[in-house]
Amino acid sequence: MARLLCALWGQPFREAPLRALRVLVGNGGLGLRAEHGDAGSITKREPAVSESEWQKKLTPEQFYVTRKKGTEPPFSGIYLDNKESGMYHCVCCDSPLFSSEKKYCSGSGWPSFSEAHGTSGSDESNTGILKRVDTSLGLVRTEVVCKQCDAHLGHVFPDGPGPAGQRFCINSVALKFKPRKC
Repeated sequence: MARLLCALWGQPFREAPLRALRVLVGNGGLGLRAEHGDAGSITKREPAVSESEWQKKLTPEQFYVTRKKGTEPPFSGIYLDNKESGMYHCVCCDSPLFSSEKKYCSGSGWPSFSEAHGTSGSDESNTGILKRVDTSLGLVRTEVVCKQCDAHLGHVFPDGPGPAGQRFCINSVALKFKPRKC
């Protein structure tokens, strides 16, 4: 199917990863990120950033994790044991993602959060994240990406603390911490 779509769009298969196909299908091939508002209207986002621009902006490890869906080694992240009050932002686009108030020690080896910033009860529509099905390891997981720039952040699992029971397991290199001002 991917080969057929690439042939129709005139793009070589090796240069059209599935993420690019989702962007093309999702917004008519305009190269702009779009998001549907509450009323079904489409709000245009900033133009998509090229892979070479991301490589210039990010460290090799940040690029690997956020743009290539990699994972940092467990117990290696700079924010794993961070206890400061503040907000965790996307390292790629600076969108606010997780509050330190919802961070907890899960013992998993990655910073863990019980909910995304902007969550209201079970409503996550005002958060800076999206959840997607991930079957890359031959099992079904839920990937967490930045809603603004599509950066891979980590995964969410159903074994966290109440009331929602979620454990957002997020890579430190995908985050930028901003301490709360007193």
